[in-house]
Amino acid sequence: MERVLSSDCSRCFGLCCVALPYGESADFPKDKPSGVPCENLLINNDCQIHDQLRNCGFKGCVTYECFGAGQYVSEVIYSGDSWRVNKNLADDMFTVFPIVQQIHEMLFYLAQALEVAEDKHKHPLSTLQDELLEQTSHSLFIRSFNISDYRGRVGILLEEVSLTYRKAYRQKQLKSNYIGIRISGSLAGQSLRGKLLIGANGNDANFHRVDFLGADMRDTQVKRADLSDALFLTQSQLNAAIGDNETIVPSYLVRPKHWVE
Repeated sequence: MERVLSSDCSRCFGLCCVALPYGESADFPKDKPSGVPCENLLINNDCQIHDQLRNCGFKGCVTYECFGAGQYVSEVIYSGDSWRVNKNLADDMFTVFPIVQQIHEMLFYLAQALEVAEDKHKHPLSTLQDELLEQTSHSLFIRSFNISDYRGRVGILLEEVSLTYRKAYRQKQLKSNYIGIRISGSLAGQSLRGKLLIGANGNDANFHRVDFLGADMRDTQVKRADLSDALFLTQSQLNAAIGDNETIVPSYLVRPKHWVE
């Protein structure tokens, strides 16, 4: 079965709304410990304020992406046996879910890398991809999964692919962060890995072949920007940013609804 690496809340037991904690901040209006259902989670696993999350202070929910881990854990790992019905599974399910989320995130990046990689990188990328798929075939494998080891191995390959993908462009000395400032000039072929772009104005910016891995794009303006061939851009980053109908998004991502509301 082909692994789906994007979230489908309709096929999940509301795992992110229960298993994960959140704290009072700009992204959440109050604290919630792990293992406790969010007060907005309904019995059918829908969110009672889903259409008003941003206005109600739950921006963190809007930007969260499980990379398909929610429905995979719910439907495949636990064969549709919900924590609501089988209380004995709850602790195990809530432990497994965030691990699978991290594995699926790595699978998402590997899939992107395979799309743009030169032949010399494709075999090691595919090998790691197969290993990660195997490691999520059973909850016993998942509980003993060595996240740090695989993150290191995946990270090295992603960096190699990124350098090759951007090699046609001279690398510039970029700012350490772009918090709240205008992104001026062309960033084509540059690496924004891990950069803080919070509140930055990237409207009309040239993001051709830019590496966005781990960039914090909360409230980053990307109106009329072309992100179609950006590298390692995620749905979560798009959801956190502010674009419009003229923003060109990659084919594997979805234009956020709040951009056009």
